[in-house]
This record gives sequence, C-alpha cells and structure tokens, in this order.
Amino acid sequence: ICVQAQVLYDFAAEAGNNELTVKEGETVTITNQSIGGGWIEAQNSRGEVGLVPEDYIEVTTSSDCSLSEFDRLSSLFKLCLFSLSRFPGFSKSGPDLYLLCKQLAKGKERLLIYMGEVGPVWSYPETQLDCVVADPKKGTKMYGLKSYIEYQVTPNTTNRPVNHRYKHFDWLYERLLDKFGSAIPIPALPDKQVTGRFEEEFIKMRMERLQGWMTRMCRHPIVSSSDVFQLFLTYKDEKDWKMGKRKAEKDETVGVMIFSTIEPEATDLDPVEVEQKCEQFSRFTKAMDDGVKEILTVGNEHWKRCTGPLPKEYQRIGKAFQNLSSVFTSSGYQGESTLTDAMTEAGKTYEEIAQMVAEQPKKDLHFLMETNNEYKGLLGCFPDTIGVHKAAIDKVKEGDKLVATSKITAHDKVTMAKRVSTMSYSLQAEMNHFHSNRIYDYNRVMQLYLEEQVKFYETIAEKLRQAHSQFTTM
Repeated sequence: ICVQAQVLYDFAAEAGNNELTVKEGETVTITNQSIGGGWIEAQNSRGEVGLVPEDYIEVTTSSDCSLSEFDRLSSLFKLCLFSLSRFPGFSKSGPDLYLLCKQLAKGKERLLIYMGEVGPVWSYPETQLDCVVADPKKGTKMYGLKSYIEYQVTPNTTNRPVNHRYKHFDWLYERLLDKFGSAIPIPALPDKQVTGRFEEEFIKMRMERLQGWMTRMCRHPIVSSSDVFQLFLTYKDEKDWKMGKRKAEKDETVGVMIFSTIEPEATDLDPVEVEQKCEQFSRFTKAMDDGVKEILTVGNEHWKRCTGPLPKEYQRIGKAFQNLSSVFTSSGYQGESTLTDAMTEAGKTYEEIAQMVAEQPKKDLHFLMETNNEYKGLLGCFPDTIGVHKAAIDKVKEGDKLVATSKITAHDKVTMAKRVSTMSYSLQAEMNHFHSNRIYDYNRVMQLYLEEQVKFYETIAEKLRQAHSQFTTM
C-alpha cells in the first residue's frame, strides 16, 4: 500500500529546486522518505512529483480523504469569480464580487454582530487583548553589511515576548489591510525613516508610535482575534512564523469577501436607511478629519512659539530686570541691596520660566499631538472604506435597470439588497467601535493635557509668589 499523507500547510515550490507546490488539505502519495534535510518526495493527484517539507504533511492510512476546508473555500471563491463573469460590466475588485457571488463560503470564520444599546456592535472578547512594544535592539545581517532594529512584543495573553523587525510590522499591516480594509479602517504604520534611523530619539519615537498602532489593533475585536494578528503576537519559533506567514498569504477571504463572514443578528435593513447611515458616517468622518487637522496646525504653531519666540521673550524680561538691578547697585547708595537682590531674583525667575515654557510641550502638547496624528491616519482610511459601501449602494439602486436589461435576475436583485444590509450592519458596528474609542481617547488625552497645564501654571505662580515675597512692603 502506498503511504499517503495530508498536507497541513500551503507550500509554494521555488523554481529549479525540484519542489512540489501543495495546498493545505490536499492528499499526496509519499514516494521517497529518505531524502533527508527535513524533506520528503511526494506525488500529487496530477502525477507531479517533487520535494515537500516533511513538517508540512501528516501521514494517513487511508486514501479516502475529503476536500479540506481551505480547498472548499478556494473552490467557492473561484465559483464566485466564474458566476460574476456572466454579468458584463461588473467589477471583480469592487463590491460586485460579494454582491453577486452565487454561493458564499460558510467556513469556520464567523464575524458576529449583535444589537447593543448604541445599535449594531461587534462581538467583543471577555478579556481585552493588549501588548507592550519595548527593548529595541540593533541587529545585523550579511556579515554586518545590513543593520536593522528589532523590537520585543509581549502580549498580555502569554506574557512571552516575540521579536519583530519593522518589516514584520509592515507585513502585518499589508495582511490586515488586504483582509479587513473593505470593512475596517486599518491605519498605516508610522513612517520608516531611513536617515538617522538608529539615533536614540528616533528609535524611541518610532517605538512609541508602533506601540500606539499595536494598541489600536489590539483594541479591535475583529482584528485582534484574527489568525494573522495572533500569529504575529504568539508564534513559537521560526518554523511556526514561516508556516503562519504562508497560510496568511494564501488566505482568500480578503477584500469585499470579508463581508461573506459577517453575520448580523438582526433583520435586513431598508435600502433607504442603509444609504442614510452611510451618508451620516461619511459627513461625520470628513468633519472630524477637518477638526483634527485644525488641532494639528494650531498645535504645531503653538509648539514653535513655546520653543522659539516665547522663551526668548521671558529671557529678555529676566535679563532686563537683572541689568536694571546692576545699574541700581552701581549708584553707591547705602541700603538698597534689599531691592537689588529681589530684582535680581525676579530676573532669574523669569529665566527659569523661559526654560519651563520651552520644555512644557514635551510634557503635554506632545501627547495631544500624537493622539490627533493617530486619528488623522485613521480618518484618512475612511473614504476608501465608506467608498466600498457607497459603490454597493449605487449598484443596488441600479437593480431595476439591471433586471430590465437582463444583466441580473430578480433573485439577484433581492440577494444584492440583503448583502448590502449586511455590509451596513458592519459599517454601523465599526462606527460604534470608532465612537467608543474616540470618546475614551480624547477624554484621556484632554485630562492629561489639562492636568499638566495646571501643574505648569501652578509652578509658575509659585515661582512668581516666591519672587514677590523677596520685596519689602513699603
């Protein structure tokens, strides 16, 4: 009896290496187990023979193997593309792929939406996922010719750190954008600056921003529970990381097909209500984007004043008081040292205030600016995400015309309306998640900003009171 095995993970052969491309769930026949080096020779159902990593397969005793979940989903995805090709003028990359797919895949992946107090909400985990990005270290490769920074990422679920370079964060961002971008705004990573990228201040700033990005992803119930995000946080070793990467890169439930996994526990929405909600969210995110940009503009101008002309003004005042004190001292008049000493101290106080003014933005304005920068990036994603919904709504509005011209059937039209309703529930759940986070973030950062401002002005007031007490009451 030939030894048969089931493929556990996708493997893409590299040209010239006598390797065999296999898919997860595929059944192969092992033709040579003595290759060595972690490889075996196998034959697929088409008679093709090649090398496969032995860790990628599991030996079975029966040749009667059914199609795996992956193969079934893959077949259904191709069926969607095939059925869509019957409709001339329909896009294979827009919402049409989902709206007119003949048979939606019903896999393990299910994204539930419940009706909460504020309306549709995602299903949230009992324990909030969190992680810490820390301990940046410089690494080298190619005998020191190339350098990079590696960060330690520790999730609160395992408390076991994993190491990642910036390019790994970038890979994660691309995967999340590809998979969820049509339904969930995925903000871009902080820029990868090449010049001076190993300077301590830059490394600290990038780590702080990567922490902010990871915290936002951890807070999202759908993103944080996804296989690709869990892989990033909890992979066991290099082999586990590479296998997980291959699997994530082969995922076919991406783009608008993510809506096929969404299951709202509510009745279908009226198309008019769907459009109204979409317009409401579009207007709000545009208005908030304008408001955030205004805060950033004003904040940047204020920062420049605090670190430039404003401290110089206080320094000039302080210097002027001290100069006048020196002039008074030169008079030779007996008994005025009480005044001149007090004036000198007042001058020094203003110089101290100048230093405080220059350093204050790092203690409060910095965090306000970072929060708004983060939201600027997040809000910049909404036009594309909402654009997918608007395109779907427009397609449904054309339903009667498309039926009249025999481009779709009456049943297709009903299906499109139901699926746009599902899309609307996901948009509403996402906006409710956004609003909840927005209220939390701005409440927290405004409190921090004002607390630091109070401390700042109280310290200045105390210094001025101290300077005032040096003068004699006449």
